[in-house]
Amino acid sequence: MPGNVVAETLRGGLFTRIVGKRLLFFQEVSSTMDEAVKRADRGTEEGTVVVAETQTASRGRQGRAWVSRSGNLYLSVVLYPTIQTLPYLNSLCGVAVVRAIANISGLKPRIKWPNDVLLDGKKVAGILVESAIAGEDVRHSIVGIGVNVALNPEEFDDIAGEAISLNQASAGDIPREDLLREILQQLDSLYIELNHGDSPVEEWEELLDTLGQRVRVTWSGEEYVGHAEGIDELGSLLLRQDNGQVRTLSAGDASFLRAAP
Repeated sequence: MPGNVVAETLRGGLFTRIVGKRLLFFQEVSSTMDEAVKRADRGTEEGTVVVAETQTASRGRQGRAWVSRSGNLYLSVVLYPTIQTLPYLNSLCGVAVVRAIANISGLKPRIKWPNDVLLDGKKVAGILVESAIAGEDVRHSIVGIGVNVALNPEEFDDIAGEAISLNQASAGDIPREDLLREILQQLDSLYIELNHGDSPVEEWEELLDTLGQRVRVTWSGEEYVGHAEGIDELGSLLLRQDNGQVRTLSAGDASFLRAAP
């Protein structure tokens, strides 16, 4: 059984101001998101990180299950953003994960809008941001990150051919403790910068594979098809539909299509 990745990370040194000041490790939880919500509801300090070796009821965007086998990386971070900084958390986390993977592995991930991290067109990591909002007040935001480190996607019919692991892509063994440390340090740096008025959207836009592509976006039972022209200042997708109308989408599930004849 793999060791305690949090203990291994701390032994190597972790130097952050907010994210990771408190780290909690569980051998197994229902989901790190659920555990982080419990901690946030009790008023845990900002930057608390919940890490688990395995999850029994993990989830991704739109309620999808996330394969959570041992040997990978599953974490959730408790943040208390303002209503003004809240819209930037998704792009901030995407940039942090891409930077961390690149720095530790030498690989060059890309992002499929809004928050799938890809290697060779296959999903290597996913990001989920869930927030509790009362009026203009953000009670808390939970950032969930899952990274396929040692997973063999071919063992699972529903993700075979669509997912990849870092070990597969690098043809080696990526140290989870190094990756966790780098993710936390990148999140911390970008979050501090955001609180000082620096947006991550420009760097995030440069990482998007979606732009310039013909895509289908589904959200809340609706489906939109068109050309992904760009993003706005908050990271919403600007989709030019076939009727010429430009629709702004703040969230959704995008898939690539062949160009219209």
